[in-house]
Amino acid sequence: MDWTGLNDAMRGRIRALNRTIPETAKGFAALSKAAKEDGVLDVKTREFVALGISVAERCEPCIGFHVEALIKAGGTREELADVLAMCVQMGGGPSLMYAAKALEAFDQMSGRT
Repeated sequence: MDWTGLNDAMRGRIRALNRTIPETAKGFAALSKAAKEDGVLDVKTREFVALGISVAERCEPCIGFHVEALIKAGGTREELADVLAMCVQMGGGPSLMYAAKALEAFDQMSGRT
């Protein structure tokens, strides 16, 4: 899977949706901004939480976006592996499959492959 291409394509789809439902898009953007503002947890930790939920919910575009944000926040492959282990422990086989997708996304987007 081309994770960068998936992210780019999804951004285009989101822009089209946002034009169609502008008030909902504004509300979601405000929610996203508020959730990311400074607090007790740093950005990297918040992105790990978001990625864990992305794996549990089996949302490939979410995995792509949160892996990208995680790399920008300085997340390491080793830290990612710990989070993915917890995803597998909590979600069983389906989470194992999506954890593998998240690792693939990280490797591609961080230049490991």
